[in-house]
Amino acid sequence: MKIALIGYGKMGKEIEKIALKQNDEIVLRISSKNINEIKDLSIIAPDVCIEFSRPENAFENIKCCLENGIPVVSGTTAWLEKLDAAKALADKNKTALFYAPNFSLGVNLFFELNRYAAKLLNNYNNYNTSVEEIHHKEKLDAPSGTAIRLTEHLITGLSHKKSWVLDEAKDNSELVITAKREDGVPGTHTTFFKSIEDEISLTHVAHSRAGFANGAYQAAKWVVGKTGYFEMNDMLGIK
Repeated sequence: MKIALIGYGKMGKEIEKIALKQNDEIVLRISSKNINEIKDLSIIAPDVCIEFSRPENAFENIKCCLENGIPVVSGTTAWLEKLDAAKALADKNKTALFYAPNFSLGVNLFFELNRYAAKLLNNYNNYNTSVEEIHHKEKLDAPSGTAIRLTEHLITGLSHKKSWVLDEAKDNSELVITAKREDGVPGTHTTFFKSIEDEISLTHVAHSRAGFANGAYQAAKWVVGKTGYFEMNDMLGIK
């Protein structure tokens, strides 16, 4: 593949290592220092763009890729108020957008475990549910996109939960997310189901960025030649 990396930070460089080992070619590397070179996409014509940039730049980066008819895989979070507009651009330009808040295979299996746990516990209101996420101090957004996705799944499965809130709830209808920032933590997410008598918890711990980077690379391989909007469940065949 010919790959354009839109965002050349730690994730971009980790993806680059994987791609080069597979004899793929990195034809463009965009960082904050050369953001204007994104206009060269139409000339360079990569097979796919992989976008891990900053929340404030994500939509414009994705828009540029899609308007040039180039499929794009995005893992940037905190821009999703414009996701519908990005989906429309993918359809209009007959190309593909693949978005995931987390590309780790383990995290996406963890999502499904949490869905099932919420379904099991829906009739037991004595268990209060909450989510905690811990990331490195360089992470810009809080809560993480992964924590929000976990919480959305839980709210869908738990009829007594209606919305989520950061840190402190006003009443039991709100599901609390706690976001912590600590040195050297790639990403830890825990769902708690707590009652007076006992506690159930489910945790995913990332040991490095390698799992995220490999998932994004696999998504890039998978999405080439497709049109429309896709998420990890589509690639993994999870219904």
